Amino acid sequence: RLGVAVLVLLVFSLLSLFLLGAGAPEVEEKELTFLTWNLPHYEPQIKGMIADFEEAFPEATVEWVDVHGSEWATYFRTQVAAADPPDIVNVQGALWYQYAADGILIDITDRLNEEPEVKDRYYPHIFEAVSEFEGRYYMLPFYTPATVLYYNKPAFEQAGLPGPPETYDELIEYSRELTTNGQAGFMTLNFDWLYWSLFGYHGVEILNEDGTEAAFNTPEAVRVLEDLAELTDEGVIPGTAWTGRWAEPNDAFGAGETGMHQAHVTALRAFMADSDWADDDTVGIAPFPGNYATPNYHGLGITTGTDYPDLAWEFIKIATSEKWAKEIVPTLGSLSGNIAADELAIDEDFRREYPLAARQFDVERSEGRTLVGQTGHPDDERIKDAVYSNLQRALFGEVSAERALADAERDVNVILR
Repeated sequence: RLGVAVLVLLVFSLLSLFLLGAGAPEVEEKELTFLTWNLPHYEPQIKGMIADFEEAFPEATVEWVDVHGSEWATYFRTQVAAADPPDIVNVQGALWYQYAADGILIDITDRLNEEPEVKDRYYPHIFEAVSEFEGRYYMLPFYTPATVLYYNKPAFEQAGLPGPPETYDELIEYSRELTTNGQAGFMTLNFDWLYWSLFGYHGVEILNEDGTEAAFNTPEAVRVLEDLAELTDEGVIPGTAWTGRWAEPNDAFGAGETGMHQAHVTALRAFMADSDWADDDTVGIAPFPGNYATPNYHGLGITTGTDYPDLAWEFIKIATSEKWAKEIVPTLGSLSGNIAADELAIDEDFRREYPLAARQFDVERSEGRTLVGQTGHPDDERIKDAVYSNLQRALFGEVSAERALADAERDVNVILR
């Protein structure tokens, strides 16, 4: 009898444990990876948005991976090739066109139609530039720098100039008048089409309307390229404007060695850092003549390799929400593209403490701004390299402007075939 009782008790205990376990199944942890583009200085904010997401969705965790800009594309492509892509990606500029065309990014058009308030957060022109590809949408704006014209106020006063140039011809004229011993008249950042405002002012398009042929080999483009080559030969534009990428042009302006500098707004912090010259009294900020600008926007997208597209969508909504988007202005020195968030960030206190930054953001948000330098083509990177490598030859007097543009047109059309 004792043995039977023990056996019954044992069976009952095992059955109870089984039933208890069946009533509380183990929750599967869903892991997502967030890949960013050179944002180690944004760590507190990124960790904050991850914490908010994990609190809202306790079944999920997010691993943050940050990669330097020069290594980002190779890293991402390697992860895609290994069938282990990050779930959420922060992409700079136009690289995402290729990823969308290759089916690497999820089309979020239907999600935006279901939640129109997400799209309505943004300045329309910024949203379209960051997100639209072939009539569909793939990205949410993350931070959105575009070009402005910085100018050397003491140099303008010494040259007797009334203020920043309002036309292209004034830009050329003022550049010469600002050139003195040890000081160049004009520089521009040259990567990612940032110099294209000079061509866009004259209505020069990179590709034709349907993106099937090069459209930049025009008399207007010849004139611009001849002007730039002549100014470079005269020393009005230093050679480093066409060979340096970031540090050299910004450092030159920050040292007071340049009359005017066309760069996107994140350059302000770069050339003011450790500068004994650049301050609120010496630096002026204006629109490029005609209010033309070239964007260098960053967006957030979801890869098609994710196992959790709904969770990834929730994450990028949190990351671009008003709470976190308003951190972009004071921390990264750029507009977020989120209208309400930018208004909150650029308040009266911000304007008093950072008048130059406030001024450049006012220029960015001004009426009549025209964005140029956007191909909307999957091969944007190859097209950009083909154009610029040929333009460089003319800028340094190796070939004529006509020859450089013809060769660039040929090379681009080969890419487009």
